[in-house]
Parts: sequence; C-alpha cells; structure tokens
Amino acid sequence: MPTNKSYSRSTCLAVGGRSGDATRGAVNPPVVRASTFLFDSLDEMLRISANPTDRGGQYYGTTGTATSRALEDAITLIDGGAGCVLFPSGLSAVASALLSFLEKGDHLLMVDSCYGPTRVFCDSRLRSFGVEVTYYDPMIGAGISSLIRHNTRCIFLESPGSITFEVQDIPAICEVARNAGLITVMDNTWATPLYFDAFGHGVDISIQAGTKYLSGHADVMMGMVSAQDSIHLQRVRELAFDMGLLAAPDDCYLILRGIRTLELRLERHHSNALKLARWLQDVPTVRKVLHPALPGCPGHEFWKRDFQGASGLFSIVINPVTTEQLGTMLDHMQLFGMGYSWGGFESLMIPMDPESLRCASDGSMGGTLLRIHAGLEDPDDLIRDLDYGFERTRLAGAGTPGDFDQRLDE
Repeated sequence: MPTNKSYSRSTCLAVGGRSGDATRGAVNPPVVRASTFLFDSLDEMLRISANPTDRGGQYYGTTGTATSRALEDAITLIDGGAGCVLFPSGLSAVASALLSFLEKGDHLLMVDSCYGPTRVFCDSRLRSFGVEVTYYDPMIGAGISSLIRHNTRCIFLESPGSITFEVQDIPAICEVARNAGLITVMDNTWATPLYFDAFGHGVDISIQAGTKYLSGHADVMMGMVSAQDSIHLQRVRELAFDMGLLAAPDDCYLILRGIRTLELRLERHHSNALKLARWLQDVPTVRKVLHPALPGCPGHEFWKRDFQGASGLFSIVINPVTTEQLGTMLDHMQLFGMGYSWGGFESLMIPMDPESLRCASDGSMGGTLLRIHAGLEDPDDLIRDLDYGFERTRLAGAGTPGDFDQRLDE
C-alpha cells in the first residue's frame, strides 16, 4: 500500500485497508471472524508465540483478524503514524492509552475540558492505581510548563474541549512536553485526522472514537489509538493484548465502510453546523454560541491556524429556563433527538452542565447550555425546528429561571 505521503488524505480514505491479503479481490474488505488460527509448522508456532503482538503472523483472535488489520492499515494511512490499535469503545481507547504510559507514582496533566467519562476514569481508576492527576486550564498554552513536576509523565489534550469547545494551542503545549521529555496524548475525535493533523502538530498519541464520525451511522462502538513512533505503538499493543481488548470484526467492517464517505459527510456537517451557529447568533434567547469557527469562541485563532475544517458539534448558551420550559422545547423537537452521542447522520441536542465538570477553569455559562450536533438534514429544516422550539420555550409556563441547572446538578 502507498503511504499517506504519496496520496492526499481524501484518496487515503478510499484506498486504505484494501490490500490484496485483506480483500481477496473484494472491493471492501470482507468480515473475517476467528478465534483460532492454525500454524503450518511447529517452527512457525514457536516463532509467532514468542512475539504474539508482532504483525508478522496470526496468533489468536485477541490479536485481530484480516478485517481488523485492514482497518488498522486504513487508519494508519489516514493518521500518518507508525500504526494503530483498535479498541471496543472510545473510552477504552482513552483508558488504554493512559495506562500504557502511566504507573504508580506518576503524574498526569489532564485538560479541564476533557470528555466527562475521561475525567471519571482519571478520578476513580487512575487515582486508585496511585497516579496523581492535575487538571489544567485548556487555554494555558506554553504556561503549562509551570505545572510540570519531577514525576510528570503525560499531558492529555482534547481540542476543541468537550461541551465548551475551547481550542488549545497544541503546538505550544507539545513543544513544552517535548523539551521536558513527556508524552502527549490527544483526543482528536471532534476534527478527525481529516481536519486536524495531530502528528503534524507534535502530538505523540492520537485517539479517535470511531463510534462518531468514522462510523457516521450511530450503530458502532469503537476506539482507535494511533502512535507517531513504533516504540509507543508497541506499548499500546502489548497493553491491549495483556488485557484482552479488541474490536469485533463486524464492527471493523462497518467502520471501514463508513470512512469511505467521511470527507463528504464532514463537509455537510461543517456547513450545516456553521449555518445553524450563525443563525443562532441572532436569536434573542441565545446568549452565547460556542463554535470554534466563529470569532469569540476561546481559541478561535488556533482553530484558524491549525484546523482544516469544523465538524457538526458545538454548543449554545440560552437564557436560564425552568426544567418544564426546557422539556417543552426538547420533548417536541421533530428533527433534533436527545441522545448521548454525536457524529452520526442524525441531529441531536442535549442540555449539559459544564460547571459541575470543572475544577481548574471557569465552567460557568450564565445560562443553560445545550450541546448541538448538526446532522445531514437540510439546514433550513433544522433551523425551523429550532425556531419552533425556542417559541415553545418562550410560551411555556412559569417557573424559577435557572432551576434546570440546579436539578441537573442534583
């Protein structure tokens, strides 16, 4: 297969993983299910058993099949790193990446705007394993050097931030980490490698939740960890093998099928979300629009400098409302569903409370925050759906403004 340096990322999306060994003539790699592989000789068995995570042979089902290897090859081609390891969910990819490089007595710098379950994993599991965790302001930039201790091993980044969409100065943070001999780990799910080149901006480990845009159809759970160099890659592979973590071949097939249209879908998500965000700026009920591509969003200048586009996920802050008023709006949306995910073809909207998830930066919004995912529907239809929703909220019954945020905390 060609390297991603010989073809554009657009072409890599179409050709990645389609080697003859994986497809056997089929255009899309077929599903290969297997737990047991037979060896041709004792010598082959002993050679492969001595290093089961090596890609030179098939050891057992926990090291994958031709289908999972085809997806690994495709992601590697798109990401541009040394290789990729697949996991059964985005969270398991985050947890495994951190566990690959941290041990008892180590110190982790975690961005304060990280994905909620990532924070839970740090506060519960990592701390119980003896790993110290310090949360830092997502806008700290090169100032993160002041937080580095003698036992700091990793800096975790997520840009834009979950819920509030701060865009970090990734190159500045990575330069500090590199000079201090630290490993940088980044959740790149929002932009995907198509809109943000993590390795090109200095990141060591790039994570994606394949559940989101790579699948694109809201029917797969998967995570990917890509490494810039082979030494880091091997550590992740060994941890996945030791813990028996793997992605199912049927799910790998669905992701392989999904990535062929990733660029086309992201273009539509980008344009839909931007049209909605600009319209929302003029809605009286809306106090704030948190979209990285719009001036005023924290780190907008870094988005302009480092990113090639924006996905469909952003947030708005509306005037404080009661739970009843919010229910009147959300319960009767026709196109926006309520669900804890994003990245699929469907539009979603859910209320969230970032203040309860912050400890190193200000998460107060001065209103009720709604996270929006703009799907692939006609944007004018989505705008009408939002417009009717705001009107229902305005006409809803009385209550104490802001009681929703209090109920969400409870």
